Amino acid sequence: MRGEIQSFLNHLSIEKGFSDHTIYAYRNDLHQLATFVEELAATQGYEAKWSNVDRNLLISYILNLKERNYAPATVARKMAAVKSFFDFLVAEGALRSDPTETLSSPKVGKPLPRPLSAAEVEALLEEPAKLSSFEAKRDKAMLELIYAAGMRVSELVSMNLSDLNLQAGFVRCFGKGAKERLIPIHKRAADALEEYLSQARPSLVHGNQEEALFVNRRGERLTRQGFWLILKGYAKAAGIKTEVSPHTLRHSFATHMLLGGADLRAVQELLGHANISSTQIYTHLTSEHVRQSYERAHPRAND
Repeated sequence: MRGEIQSFLNHLSIEKGFSDHTIYAYRNDLHQLATFVEELAATQGYEAKWSNVDRNLLISYILNLKERNYAPATVARKMAAVKSFFDFLVAEGALRSDPTETLSSPKVGKPLPRPLSAAEVEALLEEPAKLSSFEAKRDKAMLELIYAAGMRVSELVSMNLSDLNLQAGFVRCFGKGAKERLIPIHKRAADALEEYLSQARPSLVHGNQEEALFVNRRGERLTRQGFWLILKGYAKAAGIKTEVSPHTLRHSFATHMLLGGADLRAVQELLGHANISSTQIYTHLTSEHVRQSYERAHPRAND
């Protein structure tokens, strides 16, 4: 059994070019499974070899890992190594069938998103104002709007001119399932949008009859990828060290709303969540934010 593992590790190193660190992790995970199989075979009286490993044995192995209090992410990583190993054995002709083929990987809960602090958001929103180009005025309007409205990036880039009503102070967007919602916008975002529409957009569209609210240098609708690159550039310029994505601003909006005392149901409606359980994740974020703030203010509280 150990020989097949070593052949697999050689394959990862020589043919796949995996790093020493990754190969070390694979070695540990697969030797752990081999030990489990050998011990089980010894107690039940059959030969310990990979061809005797079936789906039920692997399920027993997963349950054993959980009983030993391995984290779900660790169990998922170990099973990913096992799946790759058995796929290799089948490809090499060492096994006729793959016992992991119908075995689903353990589900791993998504980690809580890390929202930006109010100071980080402020630094990000102010970064485009340091430039005077038409694109910078557009970027200022986009960043102000996506944060102030808690929008998804897909909702932002799909907006048309007709979806914006500055006089009434709201925007219309279409979320998942084409569900329409009206979102009130802060005066600061409205001012940035008005400046973009009057001073920048006419020059960017080059006289084209483009209905998109936000356009690129060619006067065409800005894409999600385009906005992503713009955001990353400003986040870097603002000195934000953590990874920032369009969804980070949505997380930050929800967290800051709840910290400011907003009702959970109101935040649910603004975000366009069909189920309030999707919104409740932010109550955990705000609790964690309060805890961290307390610990920073009272460093000896944990002594």
